[in-house]
Amino acid sequence: MNQQRVGVRELRQNLSRYLRLVNEGKSFEVTEHNLPVAVLGPLPSRGSALERLIAEGRILPARLDLAGLGMPPQLPLEMPVSEALAAQREED
Repeated sequence: MNQQRVGVRELRQNLSRYLRLVNEGKSFEVTEHNLPVAVLGPLPSRGSALERLIAEGRILPARLDLAGLGMPPQLPLEMPVSEALAAQREED
């Protein structure tokens, strides 16, 4: 997350501007005498955990729909594992 720094005096003088930016999703590290003292940022969303992780940039949403792959090939239920592996290797 790329946070910008803002001093307490600047924040106090332009609070409405910074709150608008926070509402747009930006975060700021608040400093006092050039030392970090707080982080000003948007509240956590009330969406699902997946939506929050995507919004934070910690994960990427899937690009493909797994349902589009269809059902796996039907193999006889009594097939030994070695035969199933051999059949799968022939398909690739």
